[in-house]
Amino acid sequence: MRPVPVLMYHHINPHKGDMVTITPEVFEGQMEYLYRAGYRTLKIAELIACINGELTLTQKAVVVTFDDGWLDNYMYAFPILKKYKINATVFLITNRVENASQNAAKIPSFIPMHDESKSLIEKGEAHKVALNWELIKEMSNSGMIEFYSHTKSHAKCNSLPEKELVEELKESREIIEKRLDSPCPYFCWPYGKYNGLAVNVAKKNGYKALFTTNHGVVEAGSDPFAINRIIVKDSIAWFKKRMVVYTNTILSSLYLKIKKK
Repeated sequence: MRPVPVLMYHHINPHKGDMVTITPEVFEGQMEYLYRAGYRTLKIAELIACINGELTLTQKAVVVTFDDGWLDNYMYAFPILKKYKINATVFLITNRVENASQNAAKIPSFIPMHDESKSLIEKGEAHKVALNWELIKEMSNSGMIEFYSHTKSHAKCNSLPEKELVEELKESREIIEKRLDSPCPYFCWPYGKYNGLAVNVAKKNGYKALFTTNHGVVEAGSDPFAINRIIVKDSIAWFKKRMVVYTNTILSSLYLKIKKK
């Protein structure tokens, strides 16, 4: 199979130059490129089937993922994903979603920058910047957007004892399954932080694939419990070049070897 880049996004927001943020104009250019260039956007189960040799791809493919469950994913990314028929996955911090849902009100016309968004969450105002269950269900019902776990509280899982790991991983999975009435077998490590204990706890608590922030692509036979991703930059030109490289077996292998040196 061709290599599959798993793309990592956080915010889609007009604040150009902000941390982990892609502007809506650039995001639309990136998604339009995938659509017009004939890329297949895989759901996670399809990616795992590729890894296991159960699905053979005949075209270039990518996976689109969003970490944290920011409200701007609904405001700016969701309309673009629908426009270009792009499948995507959002990894949710369930405490934030629960808090946002308790105070869910009219969607604001403005989402602040990343640091201010984090401050609002700390002040108990998650509803101003995080997705709530009503919006998540609307996105899920489109058939294109899937939701899986990113822990309860965005904890660094490489520094937690087993009891707290179980709480973060098991309870977040259970609340997502309860709210969305669908299985939650996939998980993404906050900050990319994990260790052997964390992986074992994830496996014991029903997760079938784990997503990292490790740089690289996914190939047949890749470890489903250590899935590489590509951090996306706020550039359409960068995106087009990297997609050509990362979905080509020879080019991706050479490029990733160079990057590691």
